[in-house]
Amino acid sequence: MSPAQCHGRDVLRGTPVVIEFDGVIRAVRESAAELGETWLAPGFVDLQINGFAGVDYNDPRTSPEQILGSLRALFATGVTRVFATVITGAPEQMLAAVRNLVRARRAAPEGEAIAGIHLEGPYISPEDGPRGAHPARWVRPPDLDEFHRLQDAAEGTIRLVTLAPEWPQAPAFIEALVAEGVTVAIGHTAADGAHIAEAVRAGATVSTHLGNGAHMMLPRHPNYIWEQLAEDRLAAGFIVDGIHLPTCFLKVALRAKGLERSFLVTDATAPADCPPGRYRLGEQEVELTEDHRVVLAGQNRLAGSALRMDRGIENLMKLAGLSPAQAVTMATLNPARVVRLAGRQRGLEAGELGDVVEFTLEGSRGRLSVRRTWLAGRLAYEARA
Repeated sequence: MSPAQCHGRDVLRGTPVVIEFDGVIRAVRESAAELGETWLAPGFVDLQINGFAGVDYNDPRTSPEQILGSLRALFATGVTRVFATVITGAPEQMLAAVRNLVRARRAAPEGEAIAGIHLEGPYISPEDGPRGAHPARWVRPPDLDEFHRLQDAAEGTIRLVTLAPEWPQAPAFIEALVAEGVTVAIGHTAADGAHIAEAVRAGATVSTHLGNGAHMMLPRHPNYIWEQLAEDRLAAGFIVDGIHLPTCFLKVALRAKGLERSFLVTDATAPADCPPGRYRLGEQEVELTEDHRVVLAGQNRLAGSALRMDRGIENLMKLAGLSPAQAVTMATLNPARVVRLAGRQRGLEAGELGDVVEFTLEGSRGRLSVRRTWLAGRLAYEARA
């Protein structure tokens, strides 16, 4: 395939560049061309996405064709790599879900966008609050044999696992997963400080959607949110939809973790990019409300989000006051480094994967509009004129 070429201002460095790329970036040169309002960035990376555009990654009935359709919809938001997320469910349901994702990954070139699978559960807290929207009847303690069955079904693509470290089996389980090259995250937990410290010593390096999946009421201090904020060895993901986190917490959490240890996730579910109505999340029915919340049907309990990554970047600028470069870094380099995603950790540099997004930005805090998205050098999306 002939190398693609695009001109724009590298949002991470602020300099005008021309990029030549195919499967990988071949050259990046400074450009003297008139660029207008065109910005360039590495394709966005989402490490926590349960579904999109009406497609549920947790439903065993979801077909590879439907999953591929959801990926095509994601390209319009600038996303080029995802960790498709499978939540707590019956053993056979979780096995079917990961098999569907692997089939989709192999079925067409765009399946390459599934960079890995994020197993969020079933080894989480059974308590109301920390459990979130995960079905209580399927919560269970860490089981290495079960994990290996899931990993075999996933053909080795489970690269991130979220668990509650208070289970007695957790430290040994974490050590085993880390030895196998899997990134381990703390989340949906009621752990005390000792549990969190032990998990970090065992190799946990991430906090999943910090500030969510928690009790409604917590001790002033200590508590498991403060403990994770204070632990410099933990990077943290944040759902920045204006619903999951109040602005005051978001600002304080980013200051505590530092931007270099913070990354943006959507935690999107099937209703994302869809009209209000009822949808599925595994065995459960969820509802997208008129005010853009995703809740368990008939309840007020949040069940993921309807956030798009491009809107999440906007929200980081508007709510947290980040610059475009800082906000895009939280959606590109930082998540890639957290999971050691090869070819995606250095930005628009020669030798990195040819994942590029071209966009415009209305002012420093304005609307982000994706014009074109390339996945490994292939044009995956182009906005209509």
